[in-house]
Order: sequence, then structure tokens, then C-alpha cells
Amino acid sequence: MFYCGSLLMIFITGPTKDKKEALGELLNGDRLVTAPYKLDFLNDKDSEIACKNKLTKEQVAQFREAISKDFYFQMYYDDLPIWGFIGKVEKEGKNDPSEYKYYLLKHLHFTIFYNKDRVIEITALSDPKNVVDLTEDKEVNVEFMYSVKWKETEIPYEKRMEKYSQSSSLPHHLEIHWFSIINSCVTVLLLTGFLATILMRVLKNDFVKYAHDEESAEDQEETGWKYIHGDVFRYPKYKSVLAAAVGSGTQLFTLTFFIFLLALVGVFYPYNRGALFTALVVIYALTAGIAGYTAASFFCQLEGTNWVRNLLLTGGLFCGPLLLTFSFLNTVAITYSATAALPFGTIVVIFLIWALVTTPLLVLGGIAGKNSKAEFQAPCRTTKYPREIPLLPWYRKTLPQMAMAGFLPFSAIYIELYYIFASVWGHRIYTIYSILFIVFIILLIVTAFITVALTYFQLAAEDHEWWWRSFLCGGSTGLFIYGYCLYYYFARSDMSGFMQTSFFFGYMACVCYGFFLMLGSIGFRASLFFVRHIYHSIKCE
Repeated sequence: MFYCGSLLMIFITGPTKDKKEALGELLNGDRLVTAPYKLDFLNDKDSEIACKNKLTKEQVAQFREAISKDFYFQMYYDDLPIWGFIGKVEKEGKNDPSEYKYYLLKHLHFTIFYNKDRVIEITALSDPKNVVDLTEDKEVNVEFMYSVKWKETEIPYEKRMEKYSQSSSLPHHLEIHWFSIINSCVTVLLLTGFLATILMRVLKNDFVKYAHDEESAEDQEETGWKYIHGDVFRYPKYKSVLAAAVGSGTQLFTLTFFIFLLALVGVFYPYNRGALFTALVVIYALTAGIAGYTAASFFCQLEGTNWVRNLLLTGGLFCGPLLLTFSFLNTVAITYSATAALPFGTIVVIFLIWALVTTPLLVLGGIAGKNSKAEFQAPCRTTKYPREIPLLPWYRKTLPQMAMAGFLPFSAIYIELYYIFASVWGHRIYTIYSILFIVFIILLIVTAFITVALTYFQLAAEDHEWWWRSFLCGGSTGLFIYGYCLYYYFARSDMSGFMQTSFFFGYMACVCYGFFLMLGSIGFRASLFFVRHIYHSIKCE
């Protein structure tokens, strides 16, 4: 079947037949209709009439505006995409925009390549001489025509999609991608080498010092991170929220891992419409049990009692803001009559997935976590009363520490971010998932290491409230990514208007919030492992 974007086809043919979209296509905003072009296999055509139509003054004005903004059509034939501009602007010798001439292209020439009984490639070129003048606001009669030429090719059917993935694999693109990888690797090596050397040397000196103190003078006053051994494992404030955040972050990490797995095996080939959104919805629903188990288990380790409330908090910590954002943006899309507005039936399907799959798995995971009977296993006993935290300089406060923690991981990924943004919010094709996966692994390593380093310096300053600090420092990269959104919107994109602005910043806020939870849980887990290790290595009375 031959499908095309609905706006152009409605102008050309009037009433059209809609294509039934899958869930991912609906989430992606795809609304395809059958096109009037008849491309029968091996049947050449020359100047065939697609349809005749009379454009009203309003339609002429709409087409003229679309042509001035370089609108183009996108059609699919046998799941192969076709693009083409709908018109052209004649500007030669004219300095005043009011003197520009606007022409609608009305003749398409299709060239279709085939191998045996399979379609391999299709192109659509417009005849620049066969046009209709739309410069003036008046009714115009248009006769849309097309030609078809079939040609044989030796390209096998299995390789027909390679043409569309080559754009992101061109030498200059690959050069930039590999520069991104090298930049990230150098950042990681320098960071890990520098901090590892400092930490290992400082920790070694600490261990030697503390061992010597124990042998020489039992009553000598303790200093540094050993001094707060009786407070470092004191359970944090708002432990239910922390457990829910760690559970949600672990679920999002699992979701990201499986998405990368599908991408690396070739599921998200170019123009597999809606595959990514379908995978996101399904995998998120199926991994809800991981969030429930992680949150409930950790909450019970922290001697929490109301695990049901913790489970509700876990279920709504990410989905709640996402639901509110979606409700607002979907209302905006409905107001603008945009295809980005989800139909009521799709909303019902997503609600049923959440009610019948996500929620039961979350509850089952929570019950399993509660019954796991896991203990926290603190290597040091916690004192009855907390020690007073000494007055610290401003750069040791939470916000400056978050700024330091987020900058280094962000510097390792910022080059790759442009290509991701251009693919999601623009029209570029992104297919080099292997490089993206390497960058993601580097991001995790840098996040874990910088969070561990800042946690050590915090403990060395005798500040024992490291639980929330480690989570916030780990997740601060999400705030830097949202800051990059501002740069991309104003400096790199041509987006404008309330709808585009609200969609961009609204949905990117949800994505960055997801990164905040995921990287926060990574940073917290790394810090927890580190703190347990160093206090297990010393003798604490």
C-alpha cells in the first residue's frame, strides 16, 4: 500500500482512507492515509492523472505558507520512505519578499527498483516545469499527475534499508562520533586515574594512621571519616522517598539496558515507525516489578514500616509527573488540531496496560521485596544520638557539589547529545547504536566514580549525611542535560510557537527527570558500596 501524510492528501483528493496505526505509530504522531497514486508492480505509467481538485483561496494561502516554510511530504511504499518538497519559491532578481513567486509542484515521477518480486528502492522527483502559480489569493484548478518507471537492480532485499542508515555512517559523521568517543574515554581515564590515585593514596594513609592510632593510644581522639563511624549508617530523612527513587531509578536503568539490547540486535532499523515507542511502553510495563522489589526491599532494610505507602510512592514517582505533563501537552495538541494528540482509544489502551500489567507487577515485586528479609548489614554500630556536623565552607554545600558532580559526566556525552537531539526533534537518522552504547557505559562509570569521590570528601569533612547527597550528585547530570535543551532550542533548532516550545521543554523535562532518577540510583549504589567497604576495613569500637 501507498501511504502519505494526511494534510497534503486531503488538499489533493478530499476524503481519504486512514491507515490503522500501531501503538508506537500513534505515540509518534503518525497519521497516515492512502495516497491516490497507483503503483502496480512492473506497470510503467506516463503522465497519469492522480486527481483533479479546485483549491479555495484559503487552501491557496495555506499552501503558499507551507511552501515558504519549506514543507515537504513523506510517503511510504512497501514500508520504504519517500520525500519531496510540495512547492518552490522563485526569488531570483527580487529583493522584496512581496515580489516572490510561489509555485505548487503538481507532477511526481516515481522510479522504483526491484529485484525479482521484491521492491528494493523508490525515489520521487518533482517536475520543476510542471507547476501551478499560487502567488495570488484566488481559486485555482489543479490537475495532479504522476509517472512511474520500474527498473531492475542487483541489490538483495535484505540490504534495502542500508541506504537510509548510511547518512549517519558517512566518514565525516563517523569522525565526529569517534572524536566524541575519544573525548569521553580521555575524560574517563584522566578522571578515574587522577581520582583513583588520590583516593587510594589518601585511603591507604588513613588506614595506616588509624591502625597506628589503635596500637599506640587507645584513648586518642579520632578525626576524619573514622570519627563519624557511629553516624555514617544512620538512616536518612525521608527514607521512603529515597527508597522509591532508588527503585524507580533501577527500573529506568533496566529499561535503558533492554532498549540498547534491542537496538544493537537491529530492531530499530531506520523508519521502523513507532518501534521505539512501543518498546518503551511495553518494557516499562514489564519492568515495574523490578521497581517494586528494589524499593520495598531497601525500605524494609531501612526499618521502614508502611511499605504499602512506599509502593504507591514508587509507582507514582516517575509516572505521576509524566501523566501531568502528558495531560497538559495532549490538551495543547488537541487545541492546535495536531496529530501529536493521542486518540481516546490509545489513551484507554495505555491506561489498561498500566492497570493490568504495570500495577500488578509493581505490587508483586513489592511483596517479594518485603518478604526477602534482607538486612542492611552496616559494618559499624550507630550511636543513639547524632553528632553535630561542623560548619562547612560554601563549596561543600549540596548545590555546588551537584554542579561539580554533574559537569564531568555531562562533558563526556555532550557531543553525542547533538546527534540524539537532531534525531528525536529533527529529521536526522541515528543508527550508530554501538557508539551510543559505549558513551552510555562511560556515562555510568564517570557518574559512579565522581559520586564516590565527592562522598569520600564529604565524610572526610565529618559530614555524615551522605545518603541524599550521593543520590542528588549522581542525578545532577540530568539537570545539565536540561540546560543543554535551552542551548539546543535557541541556538540549534528552528522551533517556535507555543505548541513546539511546550512539547520540547515538557517532554524533555520528563526525559531529564528520568535520567536524574536513573543516574541518581547509580551514584547512590556506588557510594553505598564504597562506604560499606571503607568502614568494613577499619576497626570501629
